[in-house]
Amino acid sequence: MTRPALEREIEGYASACSVSAGETIQFYVNTEAPSYAIEIFRMGWYDGRGARQVWGPVSARGVRQSIPAPDPDTGLVDCDWQEPFKLDVRSNWLSGVYLAKLEEITFRRQSYIIFVVRKDNDNADIVYQLPVNTYQVYNFWGGKSGYEWGSGGELPWGSSAGRPAVVVSFNRPYARSTNPAAAALGMGAGEFLSNVQPVREGYPISSAGWDYNTVRWLEREGYYVTYITNVDSHNLPDAVSRRRVFIAGAHDEYWSLESRTNIEKALSNGTCLIFSGANAVYWQVRQEKDRKGRPCRFLAIYKESAAASDPVLIDGDPSNDHLATTNWREAPVSQPEDKLIGISYLMDPVDGNIVITNPSHWAFENTGLREGSELVGLLGYEVDGVTSHAPEGLVVLATSPAQNLYDPKRSVVANMATYAVPSGGQVFATGSIQWCWGLDDFNVPELRTSRLNDAAAQITHNVLTRFGARRYSS
Repeated sequence: MTRPALEREIEGYASACSVSAGETIQFYVNTEAPSYAIEIFRMGWYDGRGARQVWGPVSARGVRQSIPAPDPDTGLVDCDWQEPFKLDVRSNWLSGVYLAKLEEITFRRQSYIIFVVRKDNDNADIVYQLPVNTYQVYNFWGGKSGYEWGSGGELPWGSSAGRPAVVVSFNRPYARSTNPAAAALGMGAGEFLSNVQPVREGYPISSAGWDYNTVRWLEREGYYVTYITNVDSHNLPDAVSRRRVFIAGAHDEYWSLESRTNIEKALSNGTCLIFSGANAVYWQVRQEKDRKGRPCRFLAIYKESAAASDPVLIDGDPSNDHLATTNWREAPVSQPEDKLIGISYLMDPVDGNIVITNPSHWAFENTGLREGSELVGLLGYEVDGVTSHAPEGLVVLATSPAQNLYDPKRSVVANMATYAVPSGGQVFATGSIQWCWGLDDFNVPELRTSRLNDAAAQITHNVLTRFGARRYSS
């Protein structure tokens, strides 16, 4: 993207987070320009180009759409835009993360719409889950996110604080980052290319992204990967269970009960799980219908206010209390994330080194790492560690001191870990969101320093090989 629509000259959202190849998806676009161009790209490695154009460009009529005000009770911002552009996804398109690139004709300003194309019956060994629930909860388009930051109105672009939304909608564009450099990379793509959170003084890399780095590396290294979203693991149990390896995206924080249940069942049947980042399975969400009855278009996220306002806790029926949108580890849900992942979220922000403490483990074969070796710059932004509900047989691979960047008096010990279950399924957790920066250098030098690390790449190969993922080319 060369001319990002920083003043919202053009923006849009998709009718679904994912679509099967051969089906139709709709794009709802807002622009005052009389027309715009749309073209479609599949994201990946592609000899370092990072994407391949698969369709377009074609011209479409511009429509000025109405901008909804937040619901005064829930903070919900839900668009009801008209005259969508309909795209027939070709049956021969590969599964992948796709961007629809929009360019309005008046000022030639550009933005993206992100969506996933699924191939539910392909023979891929690996299924990668794009964490769109997290993308949407952090999205502050319309003046409301699931956080106090970004919930004080749209000027200046969500940097002010206010009462967070307790319901968010996929029926809205993704806001641009408050960092202009990050916006230029990922305008409208959620957190796939860059983050939307405001950059705080003292931590300039907080606008760098994560998932695209892993996608680029997996495809560069010749792994056969199919792609889904949180909505698909919620709705389609076979999307995970028929694969050898499931990879959770780097910041996969918000999970529904159905997603967790489906993935736990896959593990118990032999699918191996990789948690490539940290802070996964932290908040429970509920996937809900929108006002038109379309499923999985709203996310209920009452969080800190759940005890006082989450309908399932105040309806007088205790049989529903386990669906409360609180931390998974807290009552009444009481399903700590480390029971699945092996480790739990501890702290942020962090920017440090991963320290190896179990170098004889198979994960470190052919790395040359020794006890005390450090993977420089790969510990952060959020980190996980061993807590009180770790599964039996958990093996700790790295033990890393971590200090809070904003409060040096706060420190924790972060961990990388793995364990196996009787079915033959295994779990590997890096314990660090920044792991992917050791694999690929996208976002350098715009948003961060290089953290490429051959040992991190070899560890990732070792885990994928051990878990049954084959390399078809490299």
